[in-house]
Amino acid sequence: MKEGCTFYFIRHGQTYFNHYRKIQGWSNTPLTPQGREDVRSSARGLADVEFDAAYTSDLSRTIETANIILEENKKGKEMTLQSMPEFREVFFGSFEGSNVDETWEKVNEQMGYPSVAEMWAETSIPEQMNAFKKADPYHDAEDFLTFWLRVEQGLIKLINKHRDTGEKVMIVAHGNTIRYLLNNLVPELENPQPLLNASVSAVRYQNGKYHLELYNGVGHFKTLED
Repeated sequence: MKEGCTFYFIRHGQTYFNHYRKIQGWSNTPLTPQGREDVRSSARGLADVEFDAAYTSDLSRTIETANIILEENKKGKEMTLQSMPEFREVFFGSFEGSNVDETWEKVNEQMGYPSVAEMWAETSIPEQMNAFKKADPYHDAEDFLTFWLRVEQGLIKLINKHRDTGEKVMIVAHGNTIRYLLNNLVPELENPQPLLNASVSAVRYQNGKYHLELYNGVGHFKTLED
């Protein structure tokens, strides 16, 4: 059996737009003090993981998060961080910076369900993304195919580089990017819940298949008192 490789997908820490409940895709806001503290706690719990490579999206919140993780990691000083625009968050078009709840109400108007909760329960991620694009007055928001082709290109690059090496690969990215990616790759991951800031989701790629080892993990967080 081939060695495969393991991808550790880590969501960035809380940003100011997260804190204010604003839509944040390609928009950039820095981590909050709480966000940096959570990332530091996550990083302490990952300190003994011997990563062989580290990647981020090209947005500042993932780069800031990754640098904190590498500061705490025992092997971090040996690593070079590589940014990849393919792993950006979904682009939300003219809804960027808008209130989260109000925006999803507009998307639900497009889909015609009695409530946003019912829409989420009854529709797939691709259907929601396509409705998001239609609801955007400028239609600039990414639909599912546009998003998927972008992220898939990044993933293929990493698989071609790390497959069958047995390596552990860190990818610091975004809540929707990681969730939508894994939803499409891992058969047993049905209707995955939104990811917590600084959480870890681990997937092993072996013999052409993806095997989920951890989703939305925060149990490894360590404070200075731990």
